[in-house]
Amino acid sequence: MSDAVTEQIAALMDEDWGIREDAATALGQLQDARGVSPLIRALGDSDRAVRQAAAASLKTLGEPAIVPLGFCLQDSNLEVQESASSILAAIADDRVLEPLLSSLLSPNWIVRMHSVKALGRIQASRTLETLLLLLQDKVPAVRDEAAKAIANMGEASLPPLLEQLENPDWRVRLRAVETLALLKSPGTVEPLMTVVLKDPDTAVRQDAIRTLGIIGNARAIPLLLEALKDPSLKLSAIQALGQMRSRDAVQALISVIEVLPIADFVDRMEGCTDPRYKNELPPLEAAVKALAQIGDPQAIPVLVNALKSTLLRQEAAEALTHFGVPAKTALFALLKTEPDQNLRHHIMETLSQLGWRPGQVRL
Repeated sequence: MSDAVTEQIAALMDEDWGIREDAATALGQLQDARGVSPLIRALGDSDRAVRQAAAASLKTLGEPAIVPLGFCLQDSNLEVQESASSILAAIADDRVLEPLLSSLLSPNWIVRMHSVKALGRIQASRTLETLLLLLQDKVPAVRDEAAKAIANMGEASLPPLLEQLENPDWRVRLRAVETLALLKSPGTVEPLMTVVLKDPDTAVRQDAIRTLGIIGNARAIPLLLEALKDPSLKLSAIQALGQMRSRDAVQALISVIEVLPIADFVDRMEGCTDPRYKNELPPLEAAVKALAQIGDPQAIPVLVNALKSTLLRQEAAEALTHFGVPAKTALFALLKTEPDQNLRHHIMETLSQLGWRPGQVRL
């Protein structure tokens, strides 16, 4: 005697792709384990819509589909491998640990990427060594998933990651630092500070500073303030201090803006061959944004002054919108005396972002 499940399984063999697609969807909705094997066969269907419906239903069915999908990771059809690994990335458990580890050798980066994500879901400690190796995969998406999978393991992943900070290959050290940024562990602050001080590669030192900014531990602030003196680390240090919202950095960030000749940039357009724009403007813009993140009112005068630079005007105007009433007072004062119509326009636009409307205040 036929029932709904057997009817839909039979419909998966219909010549009409629309009927096959509807059948694949229905088998997921029926939540019957008998649909697993037919749906897995449908992963190799000639029609893309049917394959997608089958994959969605297998994901919905969940646990009964896990082991059969593990066998699909070695299927001769690469599309089946891709689909199986993608589904397992959402539902895998330790029963498919070995098939997933084997699939990491696949020449297909999509299979590797989804398999790594599935391993991150399982969080088996014995996969850590393999995941560390995958931080060097040639495909960025695989490296990113490997970093997330390692971070999912929490504090257990710290010792091997910290060991990688001593690796002679700068790329290995760089990936380790990037992964530590995902962990955000206070226990990594001191090792990262050592990287900033001693690593021979500038990119690694810059990334260590960015990671310290993400972690946000105040122990790193003196080091970051010192890094402002190094031209190769200055931009990263400014961004990190802003991210940490460190009030201890306010005066140093104000100095970054004040010591540069803002007048040199007034009414100038950026030129591709002018080194001032490449070397001086990015830290200047970053300092403006960092002061906005910190939100200390003592930064308002320098930000109002920065409005006078055509190249800094947009960043300064945006920054001032973070300061509320104190910024309004300073902007109203400037508006009363400023004859430049373009600057007046930006002042009034900034005031409107702060809630001011014409007619509310007599100038």
